[in-house]
Amino acid sequence: MTKSPVQFTLNGTETGVFVNGGANLLDVIRREAGDLAPKLGCAQGGCGACTVMIDGETHLACLTLAETVEGKRVETATSLANGPQLHPLQKAFVEGFAAQCGFCTPGMLMAAKALLDANPSPTREQVTEAIAGNICRCTGYEPIINAILTAAAELRGRISA
Repeated sequence: MTKSPVQFTLNGTETGVFVNGGANLLDVIRREAGDLAPKLGCAQGGCGACTVMIDGETHLACLTLAETVEGKRVETATSLANGPQLHPLQKAFVEGFAAQCGFCTPGMLMAAKALLDANPSPTREQVTEAIAGNICRCTGYEPIINAILTAAAELRGRISA
C-alpha cells in the first residue's frame, strides 16, 4: 500500500506524516503524532470521544480521512492548557467534578470549546445541544453542562476586564 504525505498543524505545531490511503485522522493523531487526548470509543461516530477541531469546527476524528486535513489546523484537548495553566474549561471540569473516568472528557472539552469560540454566552439549552453528540456513561450531564457554563462566565470576565 502506498503512503501519502500529509502536512497539517496539530495543536500549533507543524506536523508531517505519511499515511495509508483511507487512514482515519484519529489513528494518525494517536499513532503517528503521539497525541493521546482523542479517544477511540465506538469507531462509528456515535460517541464523540474522538472529537477534534479542524479549522475551528468540530469533527469526529474516527470518521475523518487523514488526507483531508492537508494544510489545515487540527486541535485536540491537548491544545487547551498553556503549560501547567489549565484552560478555563479544564479548570471548570476539575472544580465542578465534571469527569469521573475521563474517557469522554477530551471530546466534551472540544465540543465545548467550539461552542464558546462561536458563542461566549450560551444558554443551558445551547450547551446541551453542543455536547449532544458526546456520550458520557459515568459522570452524567449536569456537572458537565454546569462546568461549561462556569467556564463561559470566566472567559467573558476575562474579555470584559
